[in-house]
Amino acid sequence: MSCEPMTETATFDQQKSKELEEHFDPEVRFRPLGKGAAFIASLLLFSLSLFHYYTAGFGLLREVTHRGVHLAFVLSLIFIVFAATPKGQEKLYPSSWLRPLGLPLIDWLFAIAAVVSALYVPYIFDDLAFRVGNPLPIDVVMGTILIVVLLEATRRSMGWPLAAIAIAVMAYGIFGRYAPGVLVHPGADWPTLVNHLYLTSQGIYGLPVGVVATYVFHFVLFGVLATRIGLGRLFIDLASALAGRFSGGPAKVSVFSSALLGSISGSSIANTVTTGSLTIPAMIRIGYPRHFAAAVEAAASTGGQITPPVMGAAAFLMIEFLGVSYTTIITAAIVPAFMHFFGVLVQVHLEAKRLGLRGLTKEELPKVAAVLKRDWPTVVPLILLIAILMEGYTPYLAAFWGITACIVIGLVNPLNRITPRDVFDAFVLGAKYALAVGAAAATVGIIIGVVTLTGVSFKIAYMVTSTAGGWAAAIAPFIPFDIMGVPTLTLLITLLLTAIVCIVMGCGIPTTATYIIMVSVAAPVLGLLGIAPLVAHFFVFYYGVLADVTPPVALAAYAGAGIANANPFKAGNTAFRLSMGKALVPFVFVFAPSLLLVTEGFTWHAFALAFTGTIIGITALSAAFAGWLAGPLYTAERWLLAIAALLLVAPELVSTLIGVALVALVIARQTVIPKDAGEVAGTI
Repeated sequence: MSCEPMTETATFDQQKSKELEEHFDPEVRFRPLGKGAAFIASLLLFSLSLFHYYTAGFGLLREVTHRGVHLAFVLSLIFIVFAATPKGQEKLYPSSWLRPLGLPLIDWLFAIAAVVSALYVPYIFDDLAFRVGNPLPIDVVMGTILIVVLLEATRRSMGWPLAAIAIAVMAYGIFGRYAPGVLVHPGADWPTLVNHLYLTSQGIYGLPVGVVATYVFHFVLFGVLATRIGLGRLFIDLASALAGRFSGGPAKVSVFSSALLGSISGSSIANTVTTGSLTIPAMIRIGYPRHFAAAVEAAASTGGQITPPVMGAAAFLMIEFLGVSYTTIITAAIVPAFMHFFGVLVQVHLEAKRLGLRGLTKEELPKVAAVLKRDWPTVVPLILLIAILMEGYTPYLAAFWGITACIVIGLVNPLNRITPRDVFDAFVLGAKYALAVGAAAATVGIIIGVVTLTGVSFKIAYMVTSTAGGWAAAIAPFIPFDIMGVPTLTLLITLLLTAIVCIVMGCGIPTTATYIIMVSVAAPVLGLLGIAPLVAHFFVFYYGVLADVTPPVALAAYAGAGIANANPFKAGNTAFRLSMGKALVPFVFVFAPSLLLVTEGFTWHAFALAFTGTIIGITALSAAFAGWLAGPLYTAERWLLAIAALLLVAPELVSTLIGVALVALVIARQTVIPKDAGEVAGTI
């Protein structure tokens, strides 16, 4: 067995890692380009990054102009770097008059159409006040072109689901008079629909595109540069040094490194491939089953989108939707993020104890002093970014100085020096990674536009709350000890329905798009039940993220399974089980908002009770799944612990006391009458 430090072992072929990421994440499935097309694409991508970097530091353009330039770049570039079909993503074609520079002529026409139609609205902006509501024929033509171009760009960069949802929603906007029941509305003709989606700030040029063009792009670029100068390596090595020696060490390294790396990256799949190429083979080597090793990395990596300070794109959308500071958002995210990683860590630890697994030896671990001596400068940009955010400056200004610090430190750091060409390549790669989310944001603008035009969100809210109230009234008489009344049951059922919809939608579209759609549709539902907006937004956000490890489309888990050579579906099921802490916590902070730290009426007493109950509940549920607490558990005890976990996260005192009593009963049995370890059953 090799005794080299884990991060220096050739554990997994890096080319295969890249192939896995491209296979499971359509957002990075770029096609090969010939020299001419590659040169043009690189120049445009660098220009896009430079545009956002410059405006972040020296002032944004007029709102509609800034968004228009961003859209023109993003949509035109998608037709250059993404092929129309999977076949086009694999083959490099020779140039001809039908394929200028090796790309189909239709792609160049789409790119030109994207630029012209995206910049048209900023061009006519001074006359826009006289044309909104009364569009000229040329306005309708340009709007139609942009909608078609946008849907095709979204399909290429993200697949069919989001584009299909947008088409279905537009059909509802036009043919609403034929909708059933309360969903009926008068319907809009095509010019009216185009006017609303194209010429107003409620559609394509609305808030989602604004947030991506103002915040998200900059943090994607910061994450790429921070990784390029060695910050990701520092995080992985520190996690290995601190957690690797304990029982089941590589799995704990996976949890800690994913938490750290996730703080600068919002991609679950990229995190899985980056850290998993090191941790998954190490987990398998010490005795974890292959599917479990893949699941651990996937479950931990999904925490990247909920981990401060950078988080995912949805965090920046919350700023605009809620009208709060970024400091408020990242403060509210601290405890829920901790609970997610705590839940994964507890299950990893119990599984290691159940299987009797060792940690990594001293020879297999990097030395903390050597790691810090080599890479300490790489953490300076992150510290600078956090400090500027905490001072209350805009996120894009913080990102500007963070990016600047990455460039400076990368160029002067003698132990991990980068070249100007590396900076250029990082700007190109950062822009590439931001293309898909840019298209998704604009397409979600179509969905939001139809929702605001038809008022359908309030109709859905009425339907859901009425249905949940009816079910609650029917169930309440059968619940013993008055654990929950009808109002609490109504809220619980509504939350369950909302969570299911978020997970189902998240299986086909990315977290950011899921969040925006569900906030537009589900937030009014929760608002009718008295849920604070910040709490409702966090609930939707968390369940959108959970989709990355929810079969049948658990892409992060499938990427991990590709590294582990494991059964993908089994890895997905296990990753979902390991993420149960993330599934429980949103219900907790709905019933006990103090967990978010910044909600109205916060008290430390309420926080302490909610925090303690959640910790015990997550531990109990983890033990139930693992079949192990202080020792092996009987099947009946596992069910008792699962029930206790659900009761502990409920708001009423009676349910909490019953949950604590059930956990105490199991612990007492293990203490007084230990079970023979040979009888332990497999994990659930």
